[in-house]
Amino acid sequence: MSGKITQRGALSLLLFLAQAVTPTWLAGSGYYPDESYNEVYAEEVPQVPALDYREMRCHTLPFITSGTYTCTNGVLLDSRCDYSCSSGYHLEGDRSRICMEDGQWSGGEPVCVDIDPPKIRCPHSREKMAEPEKLTARVYWDPPLVKDSADGTITRVTLRGPEPGSHFPEGEHVIRYTAYDRAYNRASCKFIVKVQVRRCPSLKPPQHGYLTCTSAGNNYGATCEYHCDGGYERQGTPSRVCQSSRQWSGSPPICAPMKINVNVNSAAGLLDQFYEKQRLLIISAPDPSNRYYKMQISMLQQSTCGLDLRHVTIIELVGQPPQEVGRIREQQLSANIIEELRQFQHLTRSYFNMVLIDKQGIDRERYMEPVTPEEIFTFIDDYLLSNQELTQRLEQRDVCE
Repeated sequence: MSGKITQRGALSLLLFLAQAVTPTWLAGSGYYPDESYNEVYAEEVPQVPALDYREMRCHTLPFITSGTYTCTNGVLLDSRCDYSCSSGYHLEGDRSRICMEDGQWSGGEPVCVDIDPPKIRCPHSREKMAEPEKLTARVYWDPPLVKDSADGTITRVTLRGPEPGSHFPEGEHVIRYTAYDRAYNRASCKFIVKVQVRRCPSLKPPQHGYLTCTSAGNNYGATCEYHCDGGYERQGTPSRVCQSSRQWSGSPPICAPMKINVNVNSAAGLLDQFYEKQRLLIISAPDPSNRYYKMQISMLQQSTCGLDLRHVTIIELVGQPPQEVGRIREQQLSANIIEELRQFQHLTRSYFNMVLIDKQGIDRERYMEPVTPEEIFTFIDDYLLSNQELTQRLEQRDVCE
């Protein structure tokens, strides 16, 4: 009985396989099964070789500007490339990239950026004394030392302050340099220039006089000259100089009342005593009772301060020989001197007349009738004062008021 079951099972298997390999058709397709064939065809599937991951490669990485990279295993799978920058540059972006299974590198390409400022070193600070008779000193220095920490290129260096070789006034001056590299990084340095002026103690003007000084008046090399007011003359050193030791040369003079020597042999000898010192106002009248003479003398006697400020000395020639009188203040002139003065200055005895003579002995203005002191002062102030006298007059404008 088991043999029958076995034969029946084999037959069933055969029928099943026949159906499985029987061609199929679709109704209406125009094809019919060919019952004369019952062969079985099996299409052979091509074999796919197994992947060898050890041979996967990525493209070669490009070099980066101002930097480089090193890789653990070239361009093979899992190779890691580490980037670094040249000195003076900073890496921005991915520091490492890895070759992946898809043949691409991880991350992105980094860049090397110059962020370090240049190196700059200024000259040392310096101190200098002002030159004689000046309040400035000429100062020189070498340019700063500049170096770029990256590519060595410095695009420009700017200076804030005077150029080397300039004249610097007294005091401290800050000089600043700034250097720029190609990446617009900058660095600055500074130093100080100090100028000192040697100075002497301030001089005091003499009593009945004043000072005129060059430069600042008390700096090294300055010269101060002593002057005396009208009616006074200088006795002693005319000028003093501020020396490098910060001391004045010589000793201070004094202004003493002017001494007029009337006992001279000629009018020229008398006038020489006033040369470059005093102006003269010579008044001539036919007699002491002359109305114009009395009026003029009265007005001048009330203005002695203004006359002294303008360095005016009055000489009077009054009367007829042999009673003619000539005087300077209380001092009497000889008849010979009187006559010579009249001839030199063309002064007549016949009527009232006056002449104003400047400090160089030149006839500057004549008057045939009395004038007010203010008119005389205005003429002197407008036409006869030197620059030094004009400055002094402005300082003493209210002295006589």
